[in-house]
Amino acid sequence: MKRSKRKEAKYRRVLLKLSGEALMGEQTYGIDSSTVEYMAKEIKSVYDLGVEVAVVIGGGNIFRGVEGSVKGMERATADYMGMLATVINALALQNALEKLNVPTRVQSAIEMRELAEPYIRRRAVRHLEKGRVVIFAAGTGNPYFTTDTAASLRAMEIGADIIMKATKVDGVYSADPVKDPKAKKFKKISYIDVLKKGLHVMDSTAITLCMDNALPIVVLNVKKKGNLKKAVMGKHIGTIVR
Repeated sequence: MKRSKRKEAKYRRVLLKLSGEALMGEQTYGIDSSTVEYMAKEIKSVYDLGVEVAVVIGGGNIFRGVEGSVKGMERATADYMGMLATVINALALQNALEKLNVPTRVQSAIEMRELAEPYIRRRAVRHLEKGRVVIFAAGTGNPYFTTDTAASLRAMEIGADIIMKATKVDGVYSADPVKDPKAKKFKKISYIDVLKKGLHVMDSTAITLCMDNALPIVVLNVKKKGNLKKAVMGKHIGTIVR
């Protein structure tokens, strides 16, 4: 497949952080095939610009480790179950992308050779250079770390220019805009202010990692068609944290 030479794109390599809930559609649990297909098309629109795309995917639509531990399950066990949920989502997204003729590789932080490659940084970078979308599954492979932290870590390891945090709202607000109509939207905000104000952009470990390594984050509404492509082209979409 021929790809453009990044004439329009502002970024050479991006990491998309996609939550498991983003694959549910209007369901309350599981994977909605039409929503996965939509996400794959949005990723393809960026891929077609010639941009190197990596994805870190969550598993909250199937199992969330923190919630499991609250209900009495041992935290490490619950977190490992959540990591397995991310592998299911990664395979679903891979299938949808390959139906669009987008070459992909799934790399898992927990070894499961029949389903995915083990995560190896140099191999991941090589896949990106060869024009493959790389989907990182199983978080960091360690309990007590979220997929937000995995996204920050992988973005730095592969040399991504930016993290695209895909959400259901159009940026970062001073409060939940669904509950508080007076909530203020930020066009730009610093890492420190995100931490001080307790804003739920990513968890504090992830934000601190990005701050220490000067890695910008764009928070955008992925449910609005074309937003992801516009952000990669450098248009002001959502909120930028830097």
